[in-house]
Formats: sequence, structure tokens, C-alpha cells
Amino acid sequence: MKLSKTQANLVLTLTAIIWGSGYIFTKMATNAAMPAGLINAFRGLIFALLVYIFFRKTVRKMNRREFVVGLTAGVINLIAYQLQTISMQYTTPADNAFLTATYIVMIPFIVWLVFREAPAPKSYIAIIICMFGVMVLTGVVSHGFHFQFGDMLVLLSALFYAIQIVYFSSTAATISPWITAFMLGMVQGFGGLLISVLTETHAYAAIDWRAGLLPVIILGVLSSFGAQSLQLIGQKFTDPTPAGLIMMTESVFGSIFSVMFGFEKFTANLLIGGLIILVAIVLMQIDFRRLIVSWRRRRAHADQ
Repeated sequence: MKLSKTQANLVLTLTAIIWGSGYIFTKMATNAAMPAGLINAFRGLIFALLVYIFFRKTVRKMNRREFVVGLTAGVINLIAYQLQTISMQYTTPADNAFLTATYIVMIPFIVWLVFREAPAPKSYIAIIICMFGVMVLTGVVSHGFHFQFGDMLVLLSALFYAIQIVYFSSTAATISPWITAFMLGMVQGFGGLLISVLTETHAYAAIDWRAGLLPVIILGVLSSFGAQSLQLIGQKFTDPTPAGLIMMTESVFGSIFSVMFGFEKFTANLLIGGLIILVAIVLMQIDFRRLIVSWRRRRAHADQ
């Protein structure tokens, strides 16, 4: 299967929509007093199981190099997720969302450092517009930003998310996405379980399993197996910077679903911030060189 960049970007947009809906189910699970490590464990194990059920022939053919590539991707993914989850104890949701979004600023520099490939000039303009949109969306523009300890953890998690996106578009793209997906699930599942057993056993007694189990299953099936598999397929056929910009819309879709299901109120910040981010995404999709060449050809033809 081969996708054009436009098709790949549409796949990543669907990924962002599914991840956005995942906020609802995560909220349901945490409301049921289920700790983050345990949620991570369930999601990862369900993810790995489903990949194995549907793509076991590919998984069974995994060689040593594919195992190492998949393991590396899984470790990067787990570190990013855990750092972000821990940071929520020390920072506000708005500041957390804003700082997590800074991974889009880091991606071009990681690409330049690793591959010596300079991004297109429009990438920097789109990044600035997108970051301003996130600031409006999260309320940082109107309420201000207060740097604290948790923010350092968020910045670290954003760095690992940036590394993950670049890695998925480069090294991980050289092997089967189903092998990478299986390894992501295994590392997330057993890594989350280990973290939970070591740090969260005191919270097990308070868990409302009846309320929390179904949302976690949905997260494992949709957000992990569905969305992360789509991410791996989409990033195989597009560049890291536009991929990062598109997946940033996860926060927009998350806010939309939160409003739809009554978790938060519709605000001007949501509307204006979302539209600004959309402008940045559209900007990344426009091929200005082709438009200029086409315009010059039409003008030359008209002058004849």
C-alpha cells in the first residue's frame, strides 16, 4: 500500500480526530479513580493483542533489526506519555496543553540536526501561526502563563513526542507498521504495568471497575490500536513537520468533543484558536511553488 502525501495527511487527520475523542474516555477512566499507569497498561496490552490477532503472520516474521526499531519506538512513546501524565500533578491543564504543543517547534530542528534537511520556509510561518492558535485555544493569551516545576516535565515530554514523530517518519518507516504497532503496545502495556505495580498499588482499592473498565477498553481499541496504527501508516508517506502540525489538531478535536459531551463550555477561545490552527494546517498543504509556476504560465499564455 502506497499513499500520496495528501492521502497520508488525511489519514493523520483521522488519527487526530480519534485521539481527540480519547480525552472523553480518559476522563471517564480517571473519574473512576483508575491511575495513569494502569490505564496505560490496559491500553497497551489491548493494542498489542489486537495487532497480533489481525497481523500475527507479519509479527511472527519479526527479525532482530525490526525488534530493535520497534522497541526503541515503544520506549520513546512510553517516556513521552508518562512524563506528560506525571506533569499534570504539578501544572494546569491549559499550560500543559500549550507546552505539549511545543513539540511542533522542536521537530524542524531535530530533522535539521539528524538529517541536515532544512524545512520549507512556510513551515516556520505555519508553526508560529499554529502556536499562537494553541495559546488562544488554551487561554494562555487571556490568562497568562506561569512557569513551574511541572512545566519542565511537560517540555521534556514534548521533546520525546517530537523525537517520536521524527523517528516514525524515518527509521520506523523502514519496517512494517504492524511490527512497530505490536512493539508499541507491548512496551506501553508491560511498561505501564511495571510502573503501576511499583507506584500505584495503594490506589487500586478505590477503583470503580464498573465505571472505568469500558472506557479503558475503548481507549485500547480506538485510540491505541486504531489511531496509533493510522499514525504509523500516515507518517510512512509524509514529512515530520506537516505530520506534527496535523496531529496537533488533536487538542482542537478534544475540545470539540468535550463541549459536545458536556465536559466544558463552548468559548470564543475554542472557536478562534481552532480556526487559527486550521489556517496553519491549510498553509502547510499549499504548494506555493506550483501555484506561482502555474500563475506565471497562465500570465505568459495570456500575453501571447
